[in-house]
Amino acid sequence: LLGLPALIAAPLRAEPARDGFRRRWAEFRERFLAPEGRVVDTGNGGISHSEGQGWAMLCAARADDRAAFERLHGWSMRVLKRPADELFSWRFRPGAGVEDPNNATDGDIFIAWALLEGGERWGRAEWQAQGAAMARDILQRLVRPAGDHLLLLPGLRGFERPGQIVVNPSYYAFPALRALALAAPDPAWFQLVVDGLSVLRRGRFGRWRLPPDWLAWSRGEGRLAPAPGWPARFSYDAVRVPLYLAWAGLTEEPGVTGPARFWQEHAPRMLPAWTDLSNNQLSPYPASRGTAAIAQLSRESAGLSGMSRAARHAPLHGEDYYSSILTLLVELAALDRGMS
Repeated sequence: LLGLPALIAAPLRAEPARDGFRRRWAEFRERFLAPEGRVVDTGNGGISHSEGQGWAMLCAARADDRAAFERLHGWSMRVLKRPADELFSWRFRPGAGVEDPNNATDGDIFIAWALLEGGERWGRAEWQAQGAAMARDILQRLVRPAGDHLLLLPGLRGFERPGQIVVNPSYYAFPALRALALAAPDPAWFQLVVDGLSVLRRGRFGRWRLPPDWLAWSRGEGRLAPAPGWPARFSYDAVRVPLYLAWAGLTEEPGVTGPARFWQEHAPRMLPAWTDLSNNQLSPYPASRGTAAIAQLSRESAGLSGMSRAARHAPLHGEDYYSSILTLLVELAALDRGMS
């Protein structure tokens, strides 16, 4: 695939989860996985979304928890699966059902990756076939040419606007894209990854040169700016940019080194939950344990020091859904990179 395996260095066969991860996954499962198989986002009114389903499915596959994987997959298929394509609706609210049939691309990417891993682990060819079909739909439906770049749309609807295309930098989940490219080979994957790295290198702002949660690409000129309609922050979405880059072994990218230096500067006092890229204002409250775990992974990956590695293995007790799942994803990344 034109050098793609070398560019995205995460191994295809995932590192087996260790006992500590299995215990933390079991705690997550007990706290956030409802009996019917949906992950409950305790920080957002108890909704469920395709992103959470995909992340949890990947964790269940790594923990060799087939029963939980099947619950997660079954509910996702019954409730979120879109009838006309291989994608999933992004949000479900108890009492209201699927509120928005639009997809979320990162949720689809992680569900597909989890199906590929679960199918291989448990010998379910139909899961691997579904993961490959999802990969093809992601490439065909959610990738758009913009000048000489290919951009990854955050969803099918709502992000192609007059004069601009909106992207979410944290949706470039590079280790997952590698798995999808190997399952559904196409040279366009390579260009998508190369162009995604270009976008992440150029789309950095503020004193610390950080990526925003949402980014706008201007048609014609190809200029990048924080997307109108969202706060211009390095915040709850964008913290995943260094996670996915470090997970893929792309540790010299500015999407890792910039956040690592930002967190290194502030760790002795209070690790901020966000910074406003328009005025460099810091959040008045601290980051969650999940973000602290990403900060530690990023700092280790960038060769910085100062924070205990225990941050990557923080207990989940008392943390909400999002902080808890970030902690689990950091642990998987560290396992894959031989850092744990």
